[in-house]
Amino acid sequence: MDEITECAKCNKMVCHSKAFDQGTPNCPTKTRQETIQKTLVEYDKPEIKEFARQASIQEFEGYINLPEGSTPRNPRVEEVIQFAKKMGYKKLGMAFCHGLRHEAAILNTILENRGFTVISVCCKVGGTPKEAIGITEEQKIAGPGQWETMCSPIAQAEILNSEEVEFNIVMGLCVGHDSLFFKYAKAPITVLIAKDRVFGHNPIMGIYQSNAYYRKLLRKETLDS
Repeated sequence: MDEITECAKCNKMVCHSKAFDQGTPNCPTKTRQETIQKTLVEYDKPEIKEFARQASIQEFEGYINLPEGSTPRNPRVEEVIQFAKKMGYKKLGMAFCHGLRHEAAILNTILENRGFTVISVCCKVGGTPKEAIGITEEQKIAGPGQWETMCSPIAQAEILNSEEVEFNIVMGLCVGHDSLFFKYAKAPITVLIAKDRVFGHNPIMGIYQSNAYYRKLLRKETLDS
């Protein structure tokens, strides 16, 4: 394939309409039909089709039509609960960051009040020192000579797997740690909180501010710089 897929650079978004022929030369709706048709086979699997169907219904129910126009109706935490109920889940897993333990406790109460059994695992589970993964004294947050427990997203995932949770909720795992959790967890996953230490776990603010106070985000670098 000569041209790479670059949907983020598209200003037509013909996939959101029926004008597919008006797409850019590298529009995957045109150039990747073989791949797209293969994926449609996956949606024919009953469990996948139902998951996708309920997700689409959840999207639909995220809006309410008012006289002044369509408006959002539920925060994400409510949508997570609604979707889990749509899917008939009873036991939920929560993988949370130690730095968000207070928020995790509140979410635990919310979920239990809504009828779910909640299995929650902190990122520091196991109390394994960071030296186990090769962290040096100079790379410790608290400084050399201090004890620091490593985050163990693989342990979080395997504990939740062993408890046979039906749906996992990620709360603020670090970049990279969340990736390992996604890799090892068996049940489907949704992210309730994406960690952003600067913007109060609202990472899209970095995008919104990239033409203002955080213009430095747009600086040009090479991969080896």
